[in-house]
Amino acid sequence: MSLATSTIAQLRQRLTAGEITPRDIVQDVAKAIESRNGELGAYLSFDTETALKEADAADKSLPLGGIPIGIKDNMNVTGQPCTCASKILAENYTAPYDAGAIQKLRQGGALPFGRLNMDEFAMGSSTENSALGITRNPCDASRVPGGSSGGSAAAVAGDIAIAALGSDTGGSIRQPAALCGCVGLKPTYGRVSRFGLVAFASSLDQIGPITKTVEDAALLLNHLCGKDGRDSTSLDVEVPDFTAGIGKDIKGLRVGLPKEYFIDGTHAGVSAAVDAAIKKLESLGAIIEQISLPHTELGVATYYVLAPAEASANLARFDGVRYGHRSSSATDLMEHYLKSRSEGFGPEVKRRILLGTYMLSSGYYDAYYLRAQKARTLIRNDFTEAFSKVDVIISPTSPAPAHKLGELKDNPLAAYLEDVFTIPVNLAGLPGISVPCGDVEVDGVKLPVGLQIIGKPLDEVTVLRAAHAYEQAR
Repeated sequence: MSLATSTIAQLRQRLTAGEITPRDIVQDVAKAIESRNGELGAYLSFDTETALKEADAADKSLPLGGIPIGIKDNMNVTGQPCTCASKILAENYTAPYDAGAIQKLRQGGALPFGRLNMDEFAMGSSTENSALGITRNPCDASRVPGGSSGGSAAAVAGDIAIAALGSDTGGSIRQPAALCGCVGLKPTYGRVSRFGLVAFASSLDQIGPITKTVEDAALLLNHLCGKDGRDSTSLDVEVPDFTAGIGKDIKGLRVGLPKEYFIDGTHAGVSAAVDAAIKKLESLGAIIEQISLPHTELGVATYYVLAPAEASANLARFDGVRYGHRSSSATDLMEHYLKSRSEGFGPEVKRRILLGTYMLSSGYYDAYYLRAQKARTLIRNDFTEAFSKVDVIISPTSPAPAHKLGELKDNPLAAYLEDVFTIPVNLAGLPGISVPCGDVEVDGVKLPVGLQIIGKPLDEVTVLRAAHAYEQAR
């Protein structure tokens, strides 16, 4: 069996038994990348030579010792490019430091290996917005892998990565995991340091794992979390053993079904797969309860006010003065700013910067940004009320399976609705996981469907417990 197809748990067992070495794993993953990345376009770059040196020095006694992990290309790793899949950073930026999450991974013994494609600056849900090339779904190369962490999900599902890190602002870990058929976990906001993660929307972004199994997600999360004084939103709370609930039953677990998430417009095959998952959970002893999240309909509109507004402020730093793309034809300072940014940013990033700048402008701040913050509070309050009655909430991860490449290119509003079930989780700062729950046949091809399990703040252990119980039963 190829080592690249293995899980973290399987590899760790073989490493500790002395059957394989970290060098063996890195070589096998590199071979798999060279064989299949031309078809998938998941990796933007990878440095096998450096990874092999780190593998030879790896401490196999550490929990993740010797395991290579793919990294979404918006997280800084010392000496490696960090392009955010944008022309504005692709020319000459090399990371001078490790992001907080990368430091945690290294402390656990893991090896960052490879830069994974994404929607430019994490703005999109298909990875078609990358300025450096598209990524294809490993289940059907004519379809999108989801986004913005599409490269991470495609690499894991395509067996050219053992596991990967993604970032999730409105569903960017869970949605591509669902569309590619792997596991994607967004932790509670503040669980994982955002230091060294290139910011899209600072009040929403969160780093998390994309893996082949729920157990692997828990193992990775154990070595991502913890207080970081360099991130003001990092939570100073105890980090539990996230594998604690793995293998435990879910008898008596109260599972909420929000009526607003089971709606007309969801693909019939997705609905059927999720309905079957609900029956499976019920057969395991879970108590299914109908609930309501009445302000769900405000989620997408609220997100597309707040996220572009924060992006407008965050991306102002990319001006071509200190680093990144600099226009060669500018004749004065103003022209330098205008041309450098116009040449460096892609269409979707420009669209969101313009939207965000408008919403923050004089006379419009109260009408848009302030009202959106109030709507966000209503959405968060809905979840608080629901969690007084249930332990977890479930829904489809995405309303439809992966669409064809280019199908929604000229319809950004339809593309934005791909995240209708995931966005509220970010607005409320909650943990959520997508786990495969079946497939749907489209044009003769079986495409994966994801089940989303949402938990209370800081209750990833219960989310993982429920996800693992379902995964094993299925």
